[in-house]
Amino acid sequence: MSAGQHGIVAVGSMALDTVETPFGKVREMLGGSATYFSVGARLFAPVAVVAVVGEDFPSRHLRLLSRLGVDVRGVTVEKGRTFRWKGRYGYDLNTARTLRTELNVFKTFRPEVPEILRRRRTVFLANIDPEIQLAALSQMRSPGLVACDSMNFWIETKKKPLLEVLRRVRIFLCNDAEARQLSGEHNLIGAARWILDRGPRLAVIKKGEHGVLCFSRDFALLAPAFPLEKVFDPTGAGDTFAGGFIGYLSRHGALSREAVRRAVVYGSVLASYNVESFGPARVARLKVADVERRCRLFREMTRF
Repeated sequence: MSAGQHGIVAVGSMALDTVETPFGKVREMLGGSATYFSVGARLFAPVAVVAVVGEDFPSRHLRLLSRLGVDVRGVTVEKGRTFRWKGRYGYDLNTARTLRTELNVFKTFRPEVPEILRRRRTVFLANIDPEIQLAALSQMRSPGLVACDSMNFWIETKKKPLLEVLRRVRIFLCNDAEARQLSGEHNLIGAARWILDRGPRLAVIKKGEHGVLCFSRDFALLAPAFPLEKVFDPTGAGDTFAGGFIGYLSRHGALSREAVRRAVVYGSVLASYNVESFGPARVARLKVADVERRCRLFREMTRF
């Protein structure tokens, strides 16, 4: 792979989140699917973000991403206000109650992948409108490892373009409720088989604190979540998992059983760090040695 092809392009949202959990509240912290993904993935491969923010987006956030090695040349600053989300978690941290969503400049987001990034082979299409995902993917020269995430809203309102996305990606990530909704299958094995029949090589089904299921036509993997005594904020955990998972696979190429198994572990470990603080702050402080240390512990805990 040439130098121009190496690395990841992540297309998604950058946001200002206000989050309340039983353990505290933070107002207008750095958030968004592309943000959480890139802060995790940068530990494994060069990553560039394609997103939009408003004129009110604090410049310190872009400086932080740049210091972490994230390429922000694809972040467009538009006239208007940045996308905002406000949510609350109870003691069941698997479910967020959305209190307010303000799309603002994200409402008219039309991704523009910088020419210098279009030859990259790995693409992550974060949880956004599938028509936007397709628009971004069409700009890439010869993408190889393409992954996407989605959610219940797009499954309900944009299923046709979402199915077109599935036809063009190798990895599809969603949670268990979304897998059932999309496929119409109650059983997750049946739901995964339905997804794989639509194009992806891997169906990754996230189950929050209960871990992750990963299915291909040749194998299935199950991994628990890393056990933690204190969980402060699960916002962005799924995108952080994707950052570790896709980041590792982008470096190792083949979707073999062993590579996917290791990617699941790295993704799960990064997600465990993410929930230990509000926002992406904890993952932003990580070094590769920190991740490897917890990975070794995770392997010891799950070995049998």
